[in-house]
Amino acid sequence: MTSSHTPRVPRRLLLGAALAAPLAAPALGQPQWPSGNVRIIVPWPPGGSTDVLVRLYAERLNGILNANFVIENRTGAGGNIGLDALAKSPPDGSVFSIASVGHLCINPFLYARLPYDPAKDLVPVAIAWDLPNVAVVAAQHNPSKTLAEFIAWAKAKQNGISYGSPGVGTTPHLSGALFAARTGIEATHVPFRGAAQTIPAMLSGDVNFALDNLASYTGVIEEGRMRALAVTSAERWPTLPNVPTMAEAGVPNMVLTSWQGFVVPVGTPQRIIERLGGALRQVANDESFKARVLRAGALAVWSSPEGMSERANRDRPLWQEAVRVSGARVE
Repeated sequence: MTSSHTPRVPRRLLLGAALAAPLAAPALGQPQWPSGNVRIIVPWPPGGSTDVLVRLYAERLNGILNANFVIENRTGAGGNIGLDALAKSPPDGSVFSIASVGHLCINPFLYARLPYDPAKDLVPVAIAWDLPNVAVVAAQHNPSKTLAEFIAWAKAKQNGISYGSPGVGTTPHLSGALFAARTGIEATHVPFRGAAQTIPAMLSGDVNFALDNLASYTGVIEEGRMRALAVTSAERWPTLPNVPTMAEAGVPNMVLTSWQGFVVPVGTPQRIIERLGGALRQVANDESFKARVLRAGALAVWSSPEGMSERANRDRPLWQEAVRVSGARVE
């Protein structure tokens, strides 16, 4: 497969050029894939939720594909350094990466310039997991038992409220900005370096609210220190069956989840994409693996490359709106 494009194909339909052109059948005698080490670029630091989940996948892929999958953390610039490294890697199956909804649906609107083009340089393989954001308040400092009560409380609060996030342009920041715009709440964004800083600020009463990744808040919700008011998934979350969705809580069109999927450089042979995608499907369908990922705060899922493209295209307009209402821009 080549990296050339057919100009008539609308850019919005594809995440990668691999889906834009006919694919040649593999020739006899092609080298088997995988062989040797295969690098998986994680564009976030070691120990974070993405890093942990990718390592769970790598562990299973080692056994299924009989190869050595090695994690390489390439961090910085909102994950763009890692994805740029992938885009510039040889398309021979020796390296692939995890990409977030931020890379595929948010960063093109958030950043004035990107070192890579997700629509031209990256080819989808499969969505790997999904996790919602959860609307939370500190139980000690907020009387609200429902999202409707919180909205009323926030509107009555002089000078508005403050909400925390792991940083400008993250899904918690943009979800919070969109929530405030949709509900008419006056809200001030307070960026932190992560939930490890946001949570203490909320528990001390310095910040009123967060619409942050569920995986980071499961513990404090279970302990009763935080009260979960709604989740941003389309359906109720398995580990929080009594917490309504945003739509159920009275805020429609707020399905904004932090899904992630695996991508390869454009030009990667289709036979490699199919073999990797099949292995990922096998991993995601394993019940013990699903349970392990759910304990980590996410839902193991799988999609075809086309399904991943369709998901990105479907989600992109809402994230574009969220970036717009937030006023965020990274030069």
